[in-house]
Amino acid sequence: MKRLLTNFWTQTPRLFKFILVSVIAFTTLMVILRVAFWMLYSDPSSPIGASDFWRSMWLGFRFDLRVAMLSFFALYLLGGFKWLSPFTSRWHRYVWIVYLTAFFSVVLMSYVIDFGHYAYLHTRLNFTATRFLENLDISTQMVWESYPVVWISIAVLTVITLFIYLINRLFKYYEKYEAAHYKWWYGFFSFIISLLFMRFKTMAWTPKTFRFWKATAIGISSFFVVFMMIQSKFGQYPLRWSDAAFSDKPFTVQMTYNPLHYFLDTWKNGRVTYNKDKVTAYYDTVSDYLGVSKKNSQTLNFNRYVKPTKTLGEKPNVVLIIVESFASYKTSMSGNPLNPTPNAKIMADEGYFFKNFFTPSTGTARSIWTTITGIPDTEAKGTSSRNPLIVDQHSVANEFKDYEKFYFLGGSASWGNIRGILSKNIDGLHLKEKGAYRFSDVDVWGISDLDLFIEANDVFKKQTKPFFAIIQTSGDHRPYTIPHDNHDFKLVKDIDIKTLNKYGFESLEELNSYRFMDHSIGHFMSLLKKEKYGENTIFAFWGDHGINGNPEHVAKEDKISTLGLGSLRVPFVIWAPGLIKKPKVLDTVASEVDGLPTLAALAGLSYVETTFGRDLFNPQYDQNRYAFTVQQMGGQAQLGLISDHFYYQMYQNKKGKLHKLYSDNPLKDHQKSFPDIAKKMRDLTIGLHETMQYKAHFNKQADAVVK
Repeated sequence: MKRLLTNFWTQTPRLFKFILVSVIAFTTLMVILRVAFWMLYSDPSSPIGASDFWRSMWLGFRFDLRVAMLSFFALYLLGGFKWLSPFTSRWHRYVWIVYLTAFFSVVLMSYVIDFGHYAYLHTRLNFTATRFLENLDISTQMVWESYPVVWISIAVLTVITLFIYLINRLFKYYEKYEAAHYKWWYGFFSFIISLLFMRFKTMAWTPKTFRFWKATAIGISSFFVVFMMIQSKFGQYPLRWSDAAFSDKPFTVQMTYNPLHYFLDTWKNGRVTYNKDKVTAYYDTVSDYLGVSKKNSQTLNFNRYVKPTKTLGEKPNVVLIIVESFASYKTSMSGNPLNPTPNAKIMADEGYFFKNFFTPSTGTARSIWTTITGIPDTEAKGTSSRNPLIVDQHSVANEFKDYEKFYFLGGSASWGNIRGILSKNIDGLHLKEKGAYRFSDVDVWGISDLDLFIEANDVFKKQTKPFFAIIQTSGDHRPYTIPHDNHDFKLVKDIDIKTLNKYGFESLEELNSYRFMDHSIGHFMSLLKKEKYGENTIFAFWGDHGINGNPEHVAKEDKISTLGLGSLRVPFVIWAPGLIKKPKVLDTVASEVDGLPTLAALAGLSYVETTFGRDLFNPQYDQNRYAFTVQQMGGQAQLGLISDHFYYQMYQNKKGKLHKLYSDNPLKDHQKSFPDIAKKMRDLTIGLHETMQYKAHFNKQADAVVK
């Protein structure tokens, strides 16, 4: 083995040797700096447990390795060409030394600034630090008076000088090895060309072609190694910042980040967009709407203590099912003649059915954020779940004290970076995702919805404590996969495309996928009825969003889709076969932000609400029910507010329109006819939007108290 490894290392191209040694050294330096960070800033009164410490170090090492590899990635790509190789010319070497020194200096300075930033603000270096550049003279003076700038500068210059010396010596050291600097490129690209032209049969097995295959093997192997260093994960998604948010201890999460990596993550997704002055201006409007009793416009207090007004059972279990693309008009509850969701309709008929329930936005990641935090996603670029600066959020889900908590997802929680929001803000959460199930994946979204419900039932029936769970489906989504093992699901094959379009479906594949989703829910119903836990469980489901459409069976009476609200209107059903004695259909205008507060109240919990959700059964709000909407249209926010009869719609900072939902001409602007209603809805729309942007940055778990 020793001889084999020696031969392998001897025959490895010198460029790879240089990069490998450099990346290992660079990564080791960053690991040492992480240990130094822990030694300097850890809080002895709240020590990190051994398990969290080593997990933080392991994840941090992978972030460091990615940064180190990216530092040398340009050399890896280009250094194999003879006319760019650092080993063929002294001047080439100097160019690469300048490039690598510049990259090293950026990384080094990110650590220097990061250490100072944490000492000052107790948070790692992030994009918001650029605000200090707005008053550069004051910031510079503060730094000069607070830190030993001269000594730090000398230390930085010394380290950079040492780096230049060492990297130059390393280049010179590997110059003496054989000059096979571009053979691996020749081999790799020759291999690709051979595949394209299928010329394997014309190749003679000679020493020359042996070198070709050897070079090809080295090229492909090196590419795989480099890819994995950057990907840092076997799976569908690469390592992301949300993987660092695995602990409820803030310092543990902070220690995991690489400062340069974290700064770039927040630069991409973490721009602060709130305007505190506008929040203050609309404080009375918003706080009155939310029912804040202890109003304080100075501290911008929106917290309130909530007591339930309607309960079901004695400490019942709560299971929320978030259904993919569950547009109301496509369901059987809307009277759709294709009867796509008979099982969901049974649940609606036997429970509480809110038929005027709206999600604030389209997009699954935005919906999960809204459900967990109670804040509509107002992020213009990307989604709020991808913003590392606002990962710390109070959630009503965390108010289920003494409950076991579960989240079931057929795919990976790295999608949309929702892992951070879930793991960081729901204490003791058991996150079940791709790789944790006994069933195999059926497509890109992981296991089928049917298998997901089977897995969830297997977990629920073993519980001895009350539990709170969220099941997120994904099957009603392209590529519309129906698994072979589908528990007697029958495909529909004889509906023509004209009929499908008439009732809101694009294809048979979509209809069958929608039906299979309902079939999966029906199978879950049959399973839980056999288990004891089903007798004391509140089941609820709503769609993560809808899909805009104006099918014939709803177009004549319901004009909501004409206004583009078909993509936001979804059913909200609460079904508790052992607890609900008198089913109801409710016309109450409801929002996704109201979902968890309503379920917590039905479970008999008193809790602190910090954001925008309100109990749908609390009569206090019955004369003041609205659903806020926000959609990004070409980089500009289109805001809306839905009441029982009106829809106020406006683009940010522009004049809006007041539409009547149930009229022959819903697109007509009725502001002149109803000026008071228009003004009230406009003020609340603007106030809610401004406050939502602000609240996303000021909704930490630690602040969830009634002030």
